[in-house]
Amino acid sequence: MALMATATMANATATMTPTKVKMKIKAKEKNGIVKAKVAISHNMLTYDQAKKKGKEANFITHITATVGDKVVYDASTSQFLSKNPLIKFAFAGKKGDKIKITYTQLKGEVFFATKKIK
Repeated sequence: MALMATATMANATATMTPTKVKMKIKAKEKNGIVKAKVAISHNMLTYDQAKKKGKEANFITHITATVGDKVVYDASTSQFLSKNPLIKFAFAGKKGDKIKITYTQLKGEVFFATKKIK
């Protein structure tokens, strides 16, 4: 039984390491304000859809955008977020900085992408 618990802990730790994925990110600065658009490719499989297909539910539960150490966007989401969501937001920033978008799935898997602000 102890061996089984150890294997589960190892798997939980492995899923917490962020994985780089491809996202469409546009971030443009004008007069000190950065307007960002983020398109995330995700099937957003709800509990009902998963039950019909005989699969496990899998959807985005949290989205965060950071520039340096500063959080500029933070949202807790649910299964009702659309498939392939498009997120738009604005914040005070400058050209040349890098914006990092991170999202977490239902099972705890974390994914990210970065883009330089134009």
